[in-house]
Amino acid sequence: MPTHTAAHVNSPWTLATRAAADQGHPRRAIALYLLSLRSVAAHRPCPFALAAVLKSVSRLPAHIVATAAASLHAHLLRLGLLMHPYPHAALAHLYSRDPIAARSLLDETPPTGAQAPHSLLVSRNSLIASLLRSGDLPAARALFDQMPVRDVVSWNSMVAGLAKAGHLDSAIELFEQMPERNAASWNAVMCGLIAHGHLARAREMFEQIPVRSNVSWITMISGYAKAGDVHAAAGLFERMENKNDLYAWNAMISCYAQNGCAREAIEVFNRMLKPHVCVLPNEKTFSSVISACSQLGDLRFGLWVQSFMGSVGIELDDHLHTALVDLYTKSGRIDSAFDLFRGLRTRDAVSYSAMIVGCGMNGKLNEAICLFKEMSNANILPNAVTFVGLLSAYKHAGLMEEAHACFASMSSKYKIRPSMEHYTIMVDLLGRSGKLDEAFQLIMQMSMQPHASVWGALLLACELHNNAELGEVVASKCFELAPGESGYYILLGNIYAQANKWDKVKRLRKTMRLE
Repeated sequence: MPTHTAAHVNSPWTLATRAAADQGHPRRAIALYLLSLRSVAAHRPCPFALAAVLKSVSRLPAHIVATAAASLHAHLLRLGLLMHPYPHAALAHLYSRDPIAARSLLDETPPTGAQAPHSLLVSRNSLIASLLRSGDLPAARALFDQMPVRDVVSWNSMVAGLAKAGHLDSAIELFEQMPERNAASWNAVMCGLIAHGHLARAREMFEQIPVRSNVSWITMISGYAKAGDVHAAAGLFERMENKNDLYAWNAMISCYAQNGCAREAIEVFNRMLKPHVCVLPNEKTFSSVISACSQLGDLRFGLWVQSFMGSVGIELDDHLHTALVDLYTKSGRIDSAFDLFRGLRTRDAVSYSAMIVGCGMNGKLNEAICLFKEMSNANILPNAVTFVGLLSAYKHAGLMEEAHACFASMSSKYKIRPSMEHYTIMVDLLGRSGKLDEAFQLIMQMSMQPHASVWGALLLACELHNNAELGEVVASKCFELAPGESGYYILLGNIYAQANKWDKVKRLRKTMRLE
């Protein structure tokens, strides 16, 4: 097998290619490798650079992968590097979309020489991972059980595969049989427990880890974030001793932003920029911070964030463009939002929905409808957020029949189950139109338990149309679901005052003082 000096492995071309692959820029990694082959100063291709290129090819669109895999397979054969453990394993990983081809590679080109046992182990580990990614759990387990030699990577792959598939008892049983464990072993079981709703068990395991990696902390913080337990996530984040990890900051900022704690998200972002911390943000950080700005309607800080991104060399990808579209629309800058939207390289359901919601919020009914038609013509299926925007647009225009048809099409045509937000918009529209009984019946027919916000929309309509009888019924639901919210008491008090029911106003005020 060809030998490679440290200088070769650490050559600028190899380092640049591997960095691009690790940072999720597959096309850049491939381009750098091809340039290195044409370079006058180029050495013999490095197996580590080739492994990075193979890893990058696996991230390209499916219709490109097969051709690229065959070309690189031939390239490895010409260079005599097919039996090197790292390109060999990377090629098996590349064939993960076709596990039969991966198994054939392993069977037909058995590594030889001093590194043969290690190379065979690496390749088999890669094939196990490939089979698990393709969903063939029985084949992966069979290969694992047949392996004469296993290392911690073999065990971790199998434990993680079982846990991810929901076979938690089998995953834990295998985990307990492991002759050697590392942080990744614990993290694999924790991820499975979190993914299947066993947050308390995951926390127990987290506390038992002998030496926690940053991934352990981030996994647990992210689990709490998805469950909406912001307090528990923040407690773990503050316990972390090593806060130099960008991904830990991103997890905490995202946790706050996703759970409606926008001010806290921005506070954490400001903390990470302080001189004694000085962790440089990336695209994920900025996406969460812009989302927080959108929730607050803080265009001024959002514009500063956009400027700061440019100063640290962050290019606006489509994801960041969409986040800025959302910020601009929620700040009333609909024309600027349209400029950004039209500049997107690729428009998807998320970007269309952000624009449609913005049009709905700003009373741009025609624009919202045109965008929806454009989206349909492009064969892009709408999502639940799309219909929030459309219904909001119809509500602003007072178009009851159109809103009804739109609401009905969600489940009948697009198989989207209406959420609390959709029901709230419809109840508000019906109520403002004076159709209080119809709004009440819609709430009673909901497939989920109505939130106070839905009843609150109807209570507001009862005040608007001086309906004290229904108002009392609706207010009792609001008090039950949100006992500490004084706004509902005030609305009911106004309804009583409009009906000249002053005795009830006095009793209500007395109740409010006692509360």
